[in-house]
Amino acid sequence: MLAGDLYDPMDAEIVADQEQTLAWMERYNAAGQTIAQRHALLAELFASVGPGANIRAPFHCDYGYNITLGDGVFMNFGCVILDVVAVSIGDRTMIGPHVKIFAADHPRDAETRKTGLEFGRPVVIGKDVWIGGGAIIVPGVTIGDGAVIGAGAVVTRDVPAGATAVGNPARVKS
Repeated sequence: MLAGDLYDPMDAEIVADQEQTLAWMERYNAAGQTIAQRHALLAELFASVGPGANIRAPFHCDYGYNITLGDGVFMNFGCVILDVVAVSIGDRTMIGPHVKIFAADHPRDAETRKTGLEFGRPVVIGKDVWIGGGAIIVPGVTIGDGAVIGAGAVVTRDVPAGATAVGNPARVKS
């Protein structure tokens, strides 16, 4: 799975990891948590979490251990990260509510898709990026440092550093 190869999402080890993450999400999304308590929970599960990183609940992910958050990352309410492979978010990046980041992917041909096998492609979001509410980032995308992604954009291609991308599919504004 982590190598980006086809894998069976119903494999016993994978299902066990998902069940552990479901239990973690119940704790993370429980009412009454302080920012410090949530930060400690992120550090418990994620690959790494920089100081000052903050994800507002509710938050959902597949595994958590494939997610890296830089210093001061902020994610607003209702975000989802499907992290079957690495998802990296750089320092000081701000992510609006209900943003979806998908590293999980599926075969394009129906015959392979019928087998139920999946694969993943890493997502890299640079430093000082701003992603507007409701945006969707698809598998394999890299967003460069300082970029802006408009609210509701569907990012299907890499976005260069410093660029602004809007729309569905997202296009870089000139």
